[in-house]
Amino acid sequence: MIRVAKYSGFCPGVSAAVSAVKKLIENGSGGKIYTLGDIIHNPTVVSEFEAAGVRSVTPDELPVLCDKASDENKMTFVIRAHGVEREYSEYLEERAKKNVNISVVDCTCKFVAKIHDIVKNNSNENTVTLIFGDSKHPEVRGIKSCVYGTVYCFDGLEQLKNEICPLISPEKEIIMVSQTTQNLTEWKKCQNFIGKLYTNTKIFDTICSVTEKRQNETYELSKDVDVMVVIGGKNSSNTNKLYSIAGEVCRDTYLIERAEECKAIKVGKNSKVGITAGASTPDSIIEEVKTIMSEEIKDTVENTQNEAEESFEQLLNETFKTLNTGDVVTGTITQISNTEIKVDLGTKVTGILSYDDVADEPGVKLDEMFKVGDEITAFAVRVSDVDGVATLSKRKYDAKNNWQKIIDAYESGEYLEGKFVEVVRGGAICTIKGIRAFVPASHTNVEEGGDMNAIIGQKATFKIIDVDTARRRIKASARIPARAAARAERKAAEAKFWDELEEGKEYEGIVRSIQNYGAFVELGAGVDGMVHTTELSWKHIGNPSEVVSVGDKIKVFVKSFDREKKRISLGYKTEATNPWTLFTNAYQVGDVVNVKIVSIMPFGAFAEIIPGADGLIHISQLSDKRVAKPEDVVKVGDTVDVKITDIDYDKKKISLSIRALIPEEETAEEEAAEEEAPVEEAPAEEAPAEETPAEEKTEE
Repeated sequence: MIRVAKYSGFCPGVSAAVSAVKKLIENGSGGKIYTLGDIIHNPTVVSEFEAAGVRSVTPDELPVLCDKASDENKMTFVIRAHGVEREYSEYLEERAKKNVNISVVDCTCKFVAKIHDIVKNNSNENTVTLIFGDSKHPEVRGIKSCVYGTVYCFDGLEQLKNEICPLISPEKEIIMVSQTTQNLTEWKKCQNFIGKLYTNTKIFDTICSVTEKRQNETYELSKDVDVMVVIGGKNSSNTNKLYSIAGEVCRDTYLIERAEECKAIKVGKNSKVGITAGASTPDSIIEEVKTIMSEEIKDTVENTQNEAEESFEQLLNETFKTLNTGDVVTGTITQISNTEIKVDLGTKVTGILSYDDVADEPGVKLDEMFKVGDEITAFAVRVSDVDGVATLSKRKYDAKNNWQKIIDAYESGEYLEGKFVEVVRGGAICTIKGIRAFVPASHTNVEEGGDMNAIIGQKATFKIIDVDTARRRIKASARIPARAAARAERKAAEAKFWDELEEGKEYEGIVRSIQNYGAFVELGAGVDGMVHTTELSWKHIGNPSEVVSVGDKIKVFVKSFDREKKRISLGYKTEATNPWTLFTNAYQVGDVVNVKIVSIMPFGAFAEIIPGADGLIHISQLSDKRVAKPEDVVKVGDTVDVKITDIDYDKKKISLSIRALIPEEETAEEEAAEEEAPVEEAPAEEAPAEETPAEEKTEE
């Protein structure tokens, strides 16, 4: 059975864009057709348009192409469904106004265009705009270009919480929108989080309604089928979201771009197959996939019928496969109760594990140790074909496997962790790796005449002091020398540390030593990690001692590690300490700041605004007069007041100006004085006549 999702294939925005290009091709009066980037994310459609003469171009090509437009060389530029950056659309519109041989067809999806209007009308220099989406996606780049003020992109709740929000002060006004094709569930999580964190927040639901329906339908369909096929471009955002959603509930989920790819998908004769498609997938491809999958199921049915007789005998033999006492068996857990576990062994008998044959100690819950569907290995201690039951023991199986580990520890003197479980005559019983061992009273931690029951349930470090291999009996001691116990404890703590270590985990450590290439930081349990010099500061430093000193407590995070070589690479600098982040949070265009001149170039002077964040005072902005060399106005080490005239957030460049702080009146007077300078060289008798306008201007 094959089911195709209702909301599959072209969405209204994509359909309109494709139709517009087809009409231009059919009409032919618009001259050459160019799309600014691929019209949609579908290689089949793009290839068909290329064959018809439609060319996809980059923004860098626009000036050259527009310059060639003429009566004999008309051209039409199509803005794709995802939209483009504002500067490119405005550039094309301006060129079209000046040249009648240039036409612009804007096919931006109405939902995307709506987001452009939202951020234009609601953002300003004092707002922070948050965009839920892929910062490299053309739709998101277009949205960003329409934002005034600070803007951040994030791919989900974790990045929003851990990377973006630490950069934003609580009193900021927040605007939050989403890329139209984002995951609805993740979007709602982000909405809830940001709404609680910032009181002054405007959240706009900008996920396309068709996208929402498509995602919901894909989720429901995937729950009811055995195989799910998602069709669409592999670089398409909405297609990848569908693939991710389907994969959450259907194990056999496939992402394909072309119909022929589905021939490799294996289906059973009774398989239920679901098909959905991204917003850029033509109906023709969906129909072709449906046809191919139908044929695959038909072929499977025929092959299954041919193989039925051969497989019947095999299945019969497996059904009556014998099981003998003492066999090691592996099966799948089918049922768990408080007292026993039932196991499917693939034979005519069912495996039964009683509580005592599973748990090493009383009190544990079987459903917390195991889950239905888990595989489990045990000994068959009794098999009854009459009752159809095989009594199993996991404890005996574990005991056999762990016995050699006990022998190795006895020979090496290694200390092992265990637990006191019972008081017996002359001492106590402990379990070590699931194996019972006798601990003489004199080797427990109970003083002579003390209450032995007080240690039951306590964990301890044991040393194996005697092994009777023939009788499989072990004697252990919990009276470990203080130094040995401490050593064992340190070893256990170190092992636990490495088991729990993961990338991104944060620690507060102590700087233990400094080398030219980095600082070594103790993280706990006697384990050190290294912060390389490049990770200590956002600016270049000659030695780690410029940032940290031995004995300092610092917060670090794990960048990478090698368990085998016991090496940990740490990070210290964070986005919150990034000078660019600190600058953009504290300053904006129009602010006047006092800066320090740090270097001089032929084209201007670089000034430090805050440590690590420099701006350029161009030579034309050093003074209201003509400047031959920057050194004539400023020198390295000077402190001057400047005005921030521009901030390029993408290239992280800051433009500063001294000239902008000089009052216009002074500039006008100085310009006038420069114009009158030649008059001062005139003969003395003409001076009064020339001075009159100056006096009148002064009085004015």
